[in-house]
Amino acid sequence: MRDETIQRIRKFTEDRDWDQFHAPAHLAKSIVIEAAELLECFQWDDDKYDVEHVKEELADVMVYCQNLADKLGVDPDEIINKKMDQNEAKYPVAKAKGKADKYDKL
Repeated sequence: MRDETIQRIRKFTEDRDWDQFHAPAHLAKSIVIEAAELLECFQWDDDKYDVEHVKEELADVMVYCQNLADKLGVDPDEIINKKMDQNEAKYPVAKAKGKADKYDKL
């Protein structure tokens, strides 16, 4: 996410004094709730969905993720790259390419 977008999210929360409601558990719950709304976009048809609605729900998930990262004092780029390092080790291209198997089944 670009820094200006992150700052906009932070300002939105600050202007409304909503940080008081952003306990990590509340934000984690909100991520799951919004992710369920995202999944609902595909509930009855995997191929026919409203792209604009999908984008709105995806944005909600991402905003709550950024808020949780802020609350925990973690850098999203840092934790994503750390996880990618782990994923690359668990799913080497030579074993995982073109496969959907879990790492311990490769």
